[in-house]
Amino acid sequence: MSEKSDLDIAGNEAVRASRWGACCSAVRCGWMGVTLCVVLATIAWVLGGYVPLVGGPVFAILLGIVVGNSLSVPGLARPGVAFCSKKILQVAIILLGGGMSLLQVYETGARSLAVMLGTLTIALLTAWLLGKALRVDRTLTSLVGVGTGICGGSAIAAVAPIIDADDDEIAFSISTVFLFNVVAVFIFPLLGHLMGMTADGFGIWAGTAINDTSSVVAAAYSYSQEAGDVATITKLARTVMIIPIAFGFAVMVGRARGGASFNVARVAPWFVLGFLGMAVLNTTGVLGSAAPWFATAGKFAIAVALAGVGLGANLGKIIKTGPRPILLGLVVWIVVACASLVIQSGVNQM
Repeated sequence: MSEKSDLDIAGNEAVRASRWGACCSAVRCGWMGVTLCVVLATIAWVLGGYVPLVGGPVFAILLGIVVGNSLSVPGLARPGVAFCSKKILQVAIILLGGGMSLLQVYETGARSLAVMLGTLTIALLTAWLLGKALRVDRTLTSLVGVGTGICGGSAIAAVAPIIDADDDEIAFSISTVFLFNVVAVFIFPLLGHLMGMTADGFGIWAGTAINDTSSVVAAAYSYSQEAGDVATITKLARTVMIIPIAFGFAVMVGRARGGASFNVARVAPWFVLGFLGMAVLNTTGVLGSAAPWFATAGKFAIAVALAGVGLGANLGKIIKTGPRPILLGLVVWIVVACASLVIQSGVNQM
């Protein structure tokens, strides 16, 4: 009996040692991937400082794609890369809330609410209908729709974990939305002047029809200082729409998977609640002078996460996706830009 007990104890200790060794190995491997993502994000952050129109996050995903597809990422580093592209992405969304003032959003958002809600509804509806017509994958259609309708990369980052989008789909949708952001920077001010838009009207148009913050700022401030101020705050108000849209996708996904046993608490995107919680803390002054640091940390975390997305993306698969998703993004973007003008004209905000 004693010998058997000794053998059992020794066996249990061996199992625990094996599990501990596996755990330590996983941690070491994880840090390899995380370190790679942080290095690429740092390089991208510096490049983004020199070329703010592109920005650190876009450089990060591009560097990740280049490195991941030109060099063989070690298998040991892949767990850490996956951790960045999934978990760090969610942490980044929470941190971004620390730079948002809900009171400031409300003041300008009240004026542009009709335009924001109208363009968002039209963007999602157009993406859904056109996506079906073009036979674009539903996940990719959803990402392009929220990216165009809300706020580009941040919205895509918030919705992607909820609908289980893979790295290729995230990379493709962000790249597609970014392409039209760059085009908008150059043509929106020209069109605004040709239409004789007021600074306030152009600011609302840029804030609701251009997606990425850097592109909104570049286009609107080139129009006028007032237009830039209005566009920036409108864009900030538009970002808040991430919260209801993310919960809406969570409910749809939960119902599709759970049927009668659907439970909202089980599918709720808690990182979006974290985003809202941080915004409330900033609005009430709890974060104080640290608020800008949280916002900056969130933007850098987005770059780290997108470096991971790029490293995990298969360029060959992205190319094989073909031109239809790009056509989807182009049409949705044009429809949103036109819808914004129509709605503004209807409420006399031109």
